[in-house]
Amino acid sequence: MRLRSWVWAMVLLGFAWPAMSSPRPNVLLILCDDLRTDALGCYGSKQVRTPAIDSIAARGVRFANAFCTTSLCSPSRASLLTGLYAHRHGVRDNFTELPNHLPHWPGRLQSAGYRTAYLGKWHMGEANDEPRPGFDWFVTHRGQGKYFNTEWNLNGTERVTKPGYYTTVVTDMALEWLRDQSRDQPWVLCLGHKAPHSFYQPEDKYAHTFDSVAVPYPDSAFHLEGKPQWITQRLDTWHGIYGPLFEWRKKFPDRRPEAVQDFENMVHAYWGTVLSVDDSVGRLLGFLRESGQLDNTVVIFAGDNGLLQGEHGMVDKRTMHEPSIRIPLIVSGPGLPLEKVENHQVLTVDLAPSLLELCDAEPIPDIQGKSWCQLVRGKDSSWRDGWFYEYNYERQFPYTPNVRGIRTANWKYIRYPHGDGQPDRHRAELYDLGTDPGETRNLADDPAHAAKRAELQAALDALMAQEGLVSGVDKMPLDEGIKPQLPDAKIR
Repeated sequence: MRLRSWVWAMVLLGFAWPAMSSPRPNVLLILCDDLRTDALGCYGSKQVRTPAIDSIAARGVRFANAFCTTSLCSPSRASLLTGLYAHRHGVRDNFTELPNHLPHWPGRLQSAGYRTAYLGKWHMGEANDEPRPGFDWFVTHRGQGKYFNTEWNLNGTERVTKPGYYTTVVTDMALEWLRDQSRDQPWVLCLGHKAPHSFYQPEDKYAHTFDSVAVPYPDSAFHLEGKPQWITQRLDTWHGIYGPLFEWRKKFPDRRPEAVQDFENMVHAYWGTVLSVDDSVGRLLGFLRESGQLDNTVVIFAGDNGLLQGEHGMVDKRTMHEPSIRIPLIVSGPGLPLEKVENHQVLTVDLAPSLLELCDAEPIPDIQGKSWCQLVRGKDSSWRDGWFYEYNYERQFPYTPNVRGIRTANWKYIRYPHGDGQPDRHRAELYDLGTDPGETRNLADDPAHAAKRAELQAALDALMAQEGLVSGVDKMPLDEGIKPQLPDAKIR
């Protein structure tokens, strides 16, 4: 309470952390996988208590409207590192390597004299766990890793199966690396959690924390009138609420009302994994505080993409609906305001230029992201009004069409190109987010909103044309339709 009172007093006095000066700040990035904003206390969760994560918001900036530009793990992670959209960095799916020639912000800081480390889930190149350029210490695993007893590649020197819970083990390794760092040289540590990615397995102490909490299907799952037909076709699949629910449902499809219990169990397990992440954050912050480094460390807590948990009858991500594209982003440290909520729209591609500015490092040229440093200080009047989203159909996961869309502060327009240059075959979606934040009323075919649809279509075309993504250049696969088959067990 004493710390929080001090923080609040400083806010009232207009206090901010001192501007960056020597010594250069350290950087700690804590990255989660498939984390919904509403699974965190500081974003309004009514069930999940995350005091350690919330404390970062109390010491810094919580971005209320942060989004990914492609809601899929590998493309979004590549965007966070490089400041580029997927069509530029080339990581379109979860199997493609981040090209070694592309500069990224940890590598830029390494060149500027920082010690750099990446520990945890890398997930760009499914079968490759070898060290990547730009890091002095690199510890990861193949594919998704496992919640228990993951095999790790320790900086290319040996592979070791470390017993225990993933979140705890990766935190142990992170703390070990931090203890070895000299105070005479700034450092960058990127910690990639598996949690809360499927298949959700909480550790024993949190396995039953939410047993008494009822979790019904979202109401929007039963009101699909006016939505594109592919959403209804998805209901019984791997990515639908009547499907296997990442193996929490053994017999499927199951549309019985009582089968909602499987859905509830899945959500409880998801929340349980988040509690362990909060424990991890508490341990990391505790070490920085005790070692006297917290005030000179930029701490970033973020998710790579959002997650649908039953909204519109869907699970997983990939689509452009709000739960899929919203990400948590909380940043504290030197040069940033205290306990600020930033409401402008920021993107995954903005992280790289922002961190390089905070560290007074050489920027990466010709990237698509924009530093939000001046924005959060109230000194940027030219921030973006809207942005575009892209996702390409995947044969390995045939449950989401090609997606191109635009989001402004109050409107969203989504179209689903077939991939052959011909007119779209799926109904478009248009939402007034100001009056319908849950995206329940599709206005795309409403004559009263035809002018707004045309306006947003023109704005989308203009944004994409700025990137050279005109007809014939914006390459995408052919949409082969929604299919009932399960994905290969090796890549789920």
